[in-house]
Amino acid sequence: MVAIKDLLVPLSTLSALLSTSLAAPATEAPATCTNPVLRKEWSAATAAERSSYLKAVLCLATKPSRIGLPTTLYDDFSYIHNQLNLHIHGVAQFLPWHRYFIHVYEAALKDCGYTGVAMYWDWAKASAAPASDPVWSLTAGFGGNGNTSTPNVPMSRCIDGPLKTLRPTYYGETVRSHCVLRDFVAAIPQADPPLQEMIGWQYSQEVIDGILSSNPTFFTFHSALEGGPHGVVHAGIAGWSNGDMGPLTSPNDPIFFLHHTMVDRVWWQWQQGNPGARTNDFSGNEFGDVPGTLDTVMLMNSLAPNRKVGDFMSTKTGDLCYRY
Repeated sequence: MVAIKDLLVPLSTLSALLSTSLAAPATEAPATCTNPVLRKEWSAATAAERSSYLKAVLCLATKPSRIGLPTTLYDDFSYIHNQLNLHIHGVAQFLPWHRYFIHVYEAALKDCGYTGVAMYWDWAKASAAPASDPVWSLTAGFGGNGNTSTPNVPMSRCIDGPLKTLRPTYYGETVRSHCVLRDFVAAIPQADPPLQEMIGWQYSQEVIDGILSSNPTFFTFHSALEGGPHGVVHAGIAGWSNGDMGPLTSPNDPIFFLHHTMVDRVWWQWQQGNPGARTNDFSGNEFGDVPGTLDTVMLMNSLAPNRKVGDFMSTKTGDLCYRY
């Protein structure tokens, strides 16, 4: 396989790009919004809304890269997510950075004609039988599990359905054009106790309620959410053959954004538990063990402007203006 760095723009160009991103000033926090829109769970959307969303996802793969790559806007999201890995995972800004990332993706969908809102998959509600949820519809959803007829053939777990023609370019650290890959973790009924499909018991509503109630500070809350349900859902979808939700290029799978919008919803619910204290509660270390603050600059490496953490702590801003 060809390494990404060998096929794409020169390393010196990427270094200059990153240096520019680091130096770019963060913009001021926008004004508070007055009429936040309601983000919808996928199954609560109309057929027309779901169809429009899926068509816009396919449209992203017809748009040129915004960041100077020889690939598409669709690929920009997985590429940036992989490149910024150490800055956005296991660090304080994990939640606000992904909140901003979802916003950038939603804007890109709207540039492709989508007029709805960012939607989420309520995996807590579906945790008893997640593989049967309507989000995986082969006619009006994200295509279900990957092909199971060739279990021992690498990169062959291709999805079916409306998004089956997507061909992501990047897979982890390599350039490898492929179909969207999934390998749902199967149930193990003979285990003691029996194990549910897609590891559903680890992101049930009971688990979420426990995280919400037992973590009064952002520091413990974000760690419990990122290392628990967030990571488990990724693993349950990617499976043993490392489907696209496994590597750091996980935005290859469009379900990534419905998953992370659900993660954002859980954070929003936690904030609503005590808005006065929690809306701007932010702490923990960033990359390099530097303490994070509301003035910490979140990088987007030219996919969108760099912004401060503090700009994305509330969903009721001029940029975001939404609720759940």
